[in-house]
Amino acid sequence: MLQDWIDKLLNLPFPAINLIVGLITGLAVNWIVHISLTITVRKSKSSDLLMIRRRCKSAFNFMMPVLTIFIALTYAEDSDWRSLLITTDRVILIVAVINLLARMVYALEDIFLDRYNINKEDNRKERKIITQLNFLKRVIIVSLVMIGIAIILLSFEEGRRYGQTLLTSAGVASIIIGLAAQKSIANFFAGIQIAFTQPIKIDDAVVVENEWGWIEEINLTYVVVRIWDWRRLILPITYFVEKPFQNWTRNKGEIIGTVILHLDYRTPIEPLRAKLTELLKAEARWDGAVNSLQVVDTKEYTILVRALMSAKNSPTAWDLRCSIREKLITFLQEEYPHSLPVQRIQMQDNK
Repeated sequence: MLQDWIDKLLNLPFPAINLIVGLITGLAVNWIVHISLTITVRKSKSSDLLMIRRRCKSAFNFMMPVLTIFIALTYAEDSDWRSLLITTDRVILIVAVINLLARMVYALEDIFLDRYNINKEDNRKERKIITQLNFLKRVIIVSLVMIGIAIILLSFEEGRRYGQTLLTSAGVASIIIGLAAQKSIANFFAGIQIAFTQPIKIDDAVVVENEWGWIEEINLTYVVVRIWDWRRLILPITYFVEKPFQNWTRNKGEIIGTVILHLDYRTPIEPLRAKLTELLKAEARWDGAVNSLQVVDTKEYTILVRALMSAKNSPTAWDLRCSIREKLITFLQEEYPHSLPVQRIQMQDNK
């Protein structure tokens, strides 16, 4: 019975034995690697190996049988079916290898993200590294895809002829491609400049286009800014190397907040200054660095009083400013109501 099945397989118009042997070998290799990795992860208790296995398991399980089938087909008897199967399997193998390499890149990203926690309070170093990592990841993925497509094209005679045709017309094509890709190339180099000189980083607090928010994503061609009211502002990446903008957390997160009050000339400044100090000492959001109250300008009917206070970051400074502003106004309403702005009208009797 077994011999009959073998004879039938040998008589098929394509190398079935080689396909079966290659598939069984690939599945066996997958099983051996799976068992070995499981034992290694349990003994070493390494989170890095666990992340690599989680990201790459399915891609590796797909690639290995394709590879062993390709090797087995090279030993099959020469025929039209053999050439067709080898060509098809080669294309699938290239796709599988590119997919595995891309998964490896994502696994390395997971390892870095696990080691650099961006959620802690002082995260400037982590945000710098993650910004560079995100850009490099995207460049590597795009490069892998382009290399894979090029290798697939070169696997066919028609593809090689097409490549030669392109080379012969390279003079004209290079000018056309250069003009068409001018913006894309500018975006690419702007991305490199931002990744390494870092005028912006992930989670930086910025003011762009009169909007205040945080850098949420830095992609190859655009940047996503998460505005304070949860809207998203999408800007080309060249914007951040060509136009001025405010970065409140480039070197450090601490920031000074201001509260402006328009008050009457009869306002007692010293009690107001003492009240500011009292309020700041009671505020958990104040970092204790800056505490100042000054009369910074005078108008026709009012004086301009500015209170300065510092906080660990811009969102905290915003909440601190609102709280202090409300409490200073309440203090003046209750203790010095004559300090609030009024307009005086002098009435004259013409009799």
